[in-house]
Amino acid sequence: MPDNPGDPAVTDEEYTSPDLAETTPEEDAVVAEGADAQVAEALAGDSEDGVAETAEADIDDSGELSDAEIQLAERTADLQRVTAEYANYRRRTERDRVGIGEAAKADVAASLLPIRDDLDLAEQHGDLNGPLKAVADKLDSVLAGLKVETFGAEGDEFDPSKHEAVQDASSGDDKAVGTVLRKGYRMGDRVLRTAMVVIADR
Repeated sequence: MPDNPGDPAVTDEEYTSPDLAETTPEEDAVVAEGADAQVAEALAGDSEDGVAETAEADIDDSGELSDAEIQLAERTADLQRVTAEYANYRRRTERDRVGIGEAAKADVAASLLPIRDDLDLAEQHGDLNGPLKAVADKLDSVLAGLKVETFGAEGDEFDPSKHEAVQDASSGDDKAVGTVLRKGYRMGDRVLRTAMVVIADR
């Protein structure tokens, strides 16, 4: 055994782990190139996989987009149909509302006609004066506001749809209104009450 075992001159070379061993620049270059090649290969593989996945995604997306377009067309058609139905419903509702309003006015006006008949009789007997005359004027104002008009004057052409004949005193085919026994009333194109007349020749 040496006198001084710790003397560097007599000690064995220090053991160096292969992982920690120093390499030359040439060896480093070779290792780097190998590593770069492995990385490049791995990246190339990932890139190819990524391109394939992207292509598949595009195909899938393309198929889904086609389905979406079909669904959009169907929804658009449904919306257009619903919109048309709603527009028709609104027009029908408005027409019905106007018709109901006109029918209500006609009913009110028709219920006032007997009162107007009594006032006409009072006027024929000379009793339409004072407060009764004021009532007649107000009633006429209400009927005018409802656009109620009278028809059935003597000499008018006889029309079975507007005139109710109680006697036919005519001798020819050209018939006209003779004596008016009761006035007829209409509101616009609606006949509230036919005129009661005697038919005569024109």
